[in-house]
Amino acid sequence: MISIYKHKHLTWVDVESPTPEEVRGLMETYNIDPLVGDELLLPTLKPKVDTFSNFIYLILHFPAFKHTHSGNINQEIDFIIGKDFLITTRYDIVDPLHKFSKVFEVNSVLDKSDIGDHAGFLFFYMVRKLYKSLEHEIEFIEDSLEIIEEDIFEGKEKEMVMALSNVSRDLLNLKQALDPHQEILTSFSDAGRVFFGDNFSNHLSSIMGEYYRVKNSVLTHNESLHELRETNNSLLSTKQNEVMKILTIMAFVTFPLSLFASIFGMNTSYLPIVGGPNDFWIITGGMLMATILFFTYFKKKKWL
Repeated sequence: MISIYKHKHLTWVDVESPTPEEVRGLMETYNIDPLVGDELLLPTLKPKVDTFSNFIYLILHFPAFKHTHSGNINQEIDFIIGKDFLITTRYDIVDPLHKFSKVFEVNSVLDKSDIGDHAGFLFFYMVRKLYKSLEHEIEFIEDSLEIIEEDIFEGKEKEMVMALSNVSRDLLNLKQALDPHQEILTSFSDAGRVFFGDNFSNHLSSIMGEYYRVKNSVLTHNESLHELRETNNSLLSTKQNEVMKILTIMAFVTFPLSLFASIFGMNTSYLPIVGGPNDFWIITGGMLMATILFFTYFKKKKWL
């Protein structure tokens, strides 16, 4: 499916899951190299930057938004950036691009915004929107971390093990998707200065700035996650140690009681006390006295 948006002399062509006929039409209209046309038909596993005489070809992968998409697969966007046209190819609904198209369409109709004199500026605003949307996703993770922190100190350590693992997976997906951007954007900045001129340098630097802002936020939240996990593990270990200590003390206390019961329950011809007057109360009293002595000893050693 092809959607075309125009603003003054600039054209944005947004393509979702293109067919061979649609790609062929784009190749003829915008003089796209056949090698690029072949790559538009199917998703590409790795990001890349290629420079041609009339456009720059750029592939970036963005993490799917966890609270709006059920899948864990990263979303690919192919950018073909010419002087007066920008072609985006995607294979799924990319929420930020959908929102950008609405704003771009309104501004085009009302003729309110001055985007710039070439498609590089259109790419700049588009990528900035994509990174801004990632910041909103990171804010969603930040809220989750705050809830987890509260629950950890409310005694829900066991439940938080899974919650921390889920947040860790989300941050890992973000990091894996964003790490290749640094090298790709650096290469694009070099190509963009040549293709669009030095006047576009500030915008290229701004794109790198948006990337580093998102990357640093991911690293910061990853450190917070690590600290919360360490705290949760410490509290969980402390609780488990307390339980083990109580069970050990109980076993140690009940051992002499079991020994008393076993001794006086032996089937022998003679047992002291057994058979005499008040033998039950004497044996029971001895067992209680042993229990009291053990507890007194544990208290003195500060084991209780």
